[in-house]
Amino acid sequence: MKYLHTMVRARDLDETMDFYCNKLGLVEVKRYDSEAGRFTLVFLAAPGDEVDPESGLGRIAPCLEITWNWDTENYDGGRNFGHLAYEVEDIYATCQKLMDAGVTINRPPRDGSMAFVRSPDGISIELLQQGDALAPAEPWASMENTGSW
Repeated sequence: MKYLHTMVRARDLDETMDFYCNKLGLVEVKRYDSEAGRFTLVFLAAPGDEVDPESGLGRIAPCLEITWNWDTENYDGGRNFGHLAYEVEDIYATCQKLMDAGVTINRPPRDGSMAFVRSPDGISIELLQQGDALAPAEPWASMENTGSW
């Protein structure tokens, strides 16, 4: 398992970027705009963390992911904090292990790529398949969402 990022939502992207980059000193390392999803993701790293010094392969150290939804939304009740994200070697095996231990899979890995679970305290945790998505497989492919993530 590899820790990837922590996601927080931004009400105003310019104001948020000003705070994290200009005032706090983080560096933008990646940006993704989704016209279909109507959101922007911006990944920020601490100075010097843009390249993983252990690998020397240009891998980015764990980041802060800023999610800006283009449509206006109020983030109350902690909704501005999104999730923790971890990369796993086998998403199906990881989800099965969690289910066997009594953990609810809130968003099953139907696509062989992504799942969500919640901690006992309600913190949303995203699990992402390392590398390419696995081929769709049962029981995951037809499993419904449970609760929210």
